[in-house]
Amino acid sequence: MFKTLDFQDYTAQISLRDKEDRAKYIGSDENWEKAEQAIIEAAAERNLRTVVEYGEAAFYGPKLDFMVKDAIGRKWQLGTIQVDYNLPERFELEYKGSDNQMHRPVMIHRAPFGSMERFVAVLTEHCAGSFPLWLTPDQVAILPIGENYVEYAQKVAQLLNNSDIRALVDERNETAGKKIREAEMSKVPYMLIVGEKEMAANLISVRKHGGADLGQMTVEDFAKLVSTEVSEQLNKNEY
Repeated sequence: MFKTLDFQDYTAQISLRDKEDRAKYIGSDENWEKAEQAIIEAAAERNLRTVVEYGEAAFYGPKLDFMVKDAIGRKWQLGTIQVDYNLPERFELEYKGSDNQMHRPVMIHRAPFGSMERFVAVLTEHCAGSFPLWLTPDQVAILPIGENYVEYAQKVAQLLNNSDIRALVDERNETAGKKIREAEMSKVPYMLIVGEKEMAANLISVRKHGGADLGQMTVEDFAKLVSTEVSEQLNKNEY
């Protein structure tokens, strides 16, 4: 998940019991040793960069806390996985195994984002508001240069929505320059300008965030361009 969102600088913190004060934890030493060893082995198997912090475990089990550095070097906990042998015991949880006998499960607590509000705030700062194309709420702003072209702009938007591309139409009675400037400030990845020439030829004029003019093309070709870019962004960060 972190690679997909381009968080490259993170450490897996192995959060274990306090070495001295054991009174604040529930469960047997045997269960704690199993859980702690499971966390350590899992981190090693994934070749994670780890640090060990004593006293940072939850009261019911050890944690693997993902500490992520943001764009300006601050460290945040943005995810956690916890191995819990104790709560299933306290709740007397059981399941029937393939041997037709009853067994006690192990509970995994998993919060890949941690606090969602904190995660969104850190991601927004990390991207400086320029979210990757696959993630940004509005992928395309369609800018008709006059009210006579609003209907054509809406038709283009519908075609893009049919291709699972998130597009909005700026229907305001403003100049093309102002619409482009405000779309740039909003960091919308693509702007499509439509006017008399575009409508007559059934084309769109494509402008990328940052000022790159990609010229005229059909809606179908533009949809392919967006689909390719989204695929490339996701694939480059796969394991």
